Amino acid sequence: MAKEKVTNEEKEAEQKAYNEYVKEVTPTHSLPKNMAKAFLVGGIICVIGQCITNYAGSLGLDKETAGSWCSLALVLLSVVLTGCNIYQKLATFGGAGALVPITGFANSVAAPCVEFKKEGQVFGIGCKVFTIAGPVILFGIFTSWLLGLGYWLLTVIGIL
Repeated sequence: MAKEKVTNEEKEAEQKAYNEYVKEVTPTHSLPKNMAKAFLVGGIICVIGQCITNYAGSLGLDKETAGSWCSLALVLLSVVLTGCNIYQKLATFGGAGALVPITGFANSVAAPCVEFKKEGQVFGIGCKVFTIAGPVILFGIFTSWLLGLGYWLLTVIGIL
């Protein structure tokens, strides 16, 4: 068994071929186009939310209650669209415009439930429901706690 010696030139040629292949298969993205799509999708979600809020207000609800109904309706709509496999297509098109609002958070909770439902209620849905949203909830609560502690300390010291 003779070992083949690879020369530097062969290594460089192989590396060059690999780099060309990577450049060929890597998708190119247009930042302005992606930003416009995110703005469009996020804007449409906000317009739908404003319509829901205005409708709830026209029914005689105060501003805070109308806002709560708007949040509930947007979360419900997001979960239904996730269950119908439509929200993922919307998120693929709109990027952060679909993932940043409350609808994106609802989608991140509902998507693992849909994906792992075949594994059962406990080991599928129960174990996977917070796969994506769990860290957001955890670090959101922890950060709120830290800020509250800081505020309390500044109050005790007399700065605030």
